[in-house]
Amino acid sequence: MRSRREFLQLAAVSASYFAGTSNFARAAARQVLTQDDLLKFESIGQVTLLHITDMHGQLNPVYFRPPSENYGVGAFEGVPPHLIGAEFLEHFNIPAGSAYAYAHTMVDYVSLARAYGKLGGLDRTSTIIKAIRAERGEDRVLLLDGGDTWQGSYTSLKTQGADMVTAMKALRPDAMVGHWEFTFGKDRVEELIDEMGYPFLGSNCFDTEWEERVFDSTAYFEKGGVKVAVIGQHFPYTPIANPSHLIEGWSFGIRPDEIQKNVDEARGKGAEVVVLLSHNGFDVDQKLATEINGIDVVLTGHTHDAVPEAIRINNTLILSSGSHGKYLGRIDLKVSGGKVVDANSTLIPIFSDVIAPDIEITKLIGELRAPYEKECRRIIGQAGALLYRRGNFNGSWDDVICDAIRDQKDVEIALSPGFRWGTTLLPAQPITIDDIYAQTAMNYPAVYRTYMTGEQLKTMLEDVCDNLFNPNPYYQQGGDMVRVGGVSYECAPKELIGKRIRNMVISQTGEPIEPGKKYTVGGWASVNPKTTGPPIYDVLEDYITRKKIVRPSGTDYVKVTGVS
Repeated sequence: MRSRREFLQLAAVSASYFAGTSNFARAAARQVLTQDDLLKFESIGQVTLLHITDMHGQLNPVYFRPPSENYGVGAFEGVPPHLIGAEFLEHFNIPAGSAYAYAHTMVDYVSLARAYGKLGGLDRTSTIIKAIRAERGEDRVLLLDGGDTWQGSYTSLKTQGADMVTAMKALRPDAMVGHWEFTFGKDRVEELIDEMGYPFLGSNCFDTEWEERVFDSTAYFEKGGVKVAVIGQHFPYTPIANPSHLIEGWSFGIRPDEIQKNVDEARGKGAEVVVLLSHNGFDVDQKLATEINGIDVVLTGHTHDAVPEAIRINNTLILSSGSHGKYLGRIDLKVSGGKVVDANSTLIPIFSDVIAPDIEITKLIGELRAPYEKECRRIIGQAGALLYRRGNFNGSWDDVICDAIRDQKDVEIALSPGFRWGTTLLPAQPITIDDIYAQTAMNYPAVYRTYMTGEQLKTMLEDVCDNLFNPNPYYQQGGDMVRVGGVSYECAPKELIGKRIRNMVISQTGEPIEPGKKYTVGGWASVNPKTTGPPIYDVLEDYITRKKIVRPSGTDYVKVTGVS
């Protein structure tokens, strides 16, 4: 089999060959890049780990633009995953204009998206999983789901996660963990777990009354004659980042001591390979790898980072497998004398135009979506620009959401959460109901109107900024930076809390935000259980329907300083 290096060389040739054609778009993907190329890998050892994470309800192929900002601070500045664009391509030796360049960076994104098409689709992922199982043998492969799977689409909202549970069950995962799953509420989570038929692991979730673990911490498997332990880790700050009333009586946290205890217990029971299936986020897990002894592999999620191959910290391999079904992570392990002695890893981009869909899963997806398909496909407008979300600061989809809130609620300033989920639309692409729910489908969607002083606004931005840029990853408690509309500011990520947000002004006039002055503010997704207002998806639908062609009203709300 060809190695990843040989595949990248092929990608470089194909990118160069087709760059001069007017429609090298589909030509490159369909004529040069093949399913066999995506599967080429130097298999080793007895155990194969497959990892999918942060699907956010996306059953079908999507566009998803990688971030234009992904700043690291402290020990994580300028290292993976905090590399973007040309720096990312150079670090991983990926040719510009290639399939891998499109899958991993925002460089020349629109033209490459039109060239290589959408990524993802659970039926395509199933094809790759079945091919690997056939190559390696069923008894050597573990498929692990890193969470944020059930939420993030029209159908997942309407079925309260049932569509995703049914679809994923057909792929036969061996275990999963969670985060946004908990926004369906405790009762629904427990109902869906009963439907899954495979472990929902959580070493860090405890009942607050009895301090008893809510879920099993560890699942044990024998693969290729090797004893494997998988320890689960839910998102540690679920009750802070999401409404705590939905999971009242459950506590989370990172709990490093508990992880070490579970690792030691697994080793004591004869585990030769210990895997942490984690929704901590990449930087948290990088720090954990320096503190916890005995973890061979961390399969990490939450931050939606995608690295072409696992990175090594001490004796631990860490792989982050992206989001929205764009990739399938793979790590092969060779075990001898009760320990891992060699490994090979890759991240497989799921190019939907290249990979043949699994007919059984295609049929299942069609059945799951059938009651909603007509509404999902209903066109309400057109993208007047590239609409995307992912990045540390405002994306153009966030700008449109803020525009809709300011318009509907008649406020000076709009706030939108720094969610990492949400798909991308290319310029001139129709906007469907499916598309707006991919940005907004959640169980606490109320759009509110309130008043905030300039001082309160700055304090709020400082707090969120510290969640994102605290140099100690254990204090990074949420997503990306809250998105803003109607106000602009400078951000210095490397400063200390209280000094990161500067020069706040009203965007349209340049008038400084005054600490003692009250401003009308609109927002959505409040964690307060008493929040009332129309759901954001209705507000957004109304706005787009009236505008017909939608583009952000403003740009460059945030100027980032003090970073390279």
